[in-house]
Amino acid sequence: MGYPLAGIKVLDMSRVLAGPFAGRMLCDLGADVVKLEPPEGDITRIWGRKIAGISGYFNQQNAGKRDISVDLAQSRGVELVKQLVAAADVLIENFRPDVMGRLGLDYATLQAVNPRLIMLSISGFGANNPDSRRAAYAPIVHAETGLVERQAEISSAFPADMASSIADTNASLHGLVGLLAALYARQQSGRGEHIDLAMVDATMVTNDGMNYALEALRRPLPNEVHETAAGHLMLAGDFRFIWHQLHNVCGVQDGLQEDAPLEEKIAARRKAAHHFFNVVCASRDAVITALDKMNIAWGDVRRAGDVSEIAAVQARESIAEVDDRAGGVRRIPQSPYRFAHGQAAVQGGAPHLGEHNVQVLDSWLGMSAEEAAQWRDVLVSNVPDPD
Repeated sequence: MGYPLAGIKVLDMSRVLAGPFAGRMLCDLGADVVKLEPPEGDITRIWGRKIAGISGYFNQQNAGKRDISVDLAQSRGVELVKQLVAAADVLIENFRPDVMGRLGLDYATLQAVNPRLIMLSISGFGANNPDSRRAAYAPIVHAETGLVERQAEISSAFPADMASSIADTNASLHGLVGLLAALYARQQSGRGEHIDLAMVDATMVTNDGMNYALEALRRPLPNEVHETAAGHLMLAGDFRFIWHQLHNVCGVQDGLQEDAPLEEKIAARRKAAHHFFNVVCASRDAVITALDKMNIAWGDVRRAGDVSEIAAVQARESIAEVDDRAGGVRRIPQSPYRFAHGQAAVQGGAPHLGEHNVQVLDSWLGMSAEEAAQWRDVLVSNVPDPD
């Protein structure tokens, strides 16, 4: 079957994470993804460890893409982008909603250039509303949608941002769903589509506890990390469930009368649970055996750098190695898709700024080297000389 999106051309004009991650997934699925950058490059080119001039963060989100750098401050640069759009199936951008219009690259204009174009526009708050012009990165959306407040409530700490850019990646994946749906619909209609995707919408719909907030209910207590003889373990289920299993399956007692005050019961039961997981079960094997007997899901609280120790990660080869452009390899998360018949995989490392200027103009527009040279004034390349 091969790669399911082979032959699909994607022009990725997005920056940082929300758009680039969607482009990376399309690339993993076989699409020809061309990242279009301004002369100064994506800001993430300076984030993380650099190898051969390519940062780790940029490499993760842009692996396998080709790269063209165009100066959109020049009218000829905008004209060149329109020619690329004419050849594209998909365009991804995550500017504020009015930026593409000011560049002369709004959807109405591009639809006239290519009626089959599917355009994904990701922004913090969506188009055509009072918040549209607000700058919005993931932490802003986390704060606005209640995630930061909820995290502070759980940890009894001063409000702080999440450890992962949830709002960005949610928007990426919902954008990916929208793109794939539009590509399928285009097979029937022959028409393109414009998807206006707001990070705030994607975050709210992906928040499985949003119903409690909308219905003014107190959300149940979260899963907790427990100190055990096996180390710090995250146990699935609130403490009431954990205690129910400890008492009914393993016979753990709280030592109190049935009519004891609730607060006293909770304290006694937590003390009994701690004793069971650290004294009665005095080894890791004993703790894990007891948890499995109670059918309680558990997980080691690991450092992110230790994920390669997970048996499933090893078995599924979830961490790939790509060319580091310096004679070695660098590690990167592999595509998460495992098909019975099709293929999906990271296609290689990330490109240098403007590395494929001439190559893209040839393969997408059929330009000869001489014809491509006529656009030299709007093209930028920053490919380091080989050592």
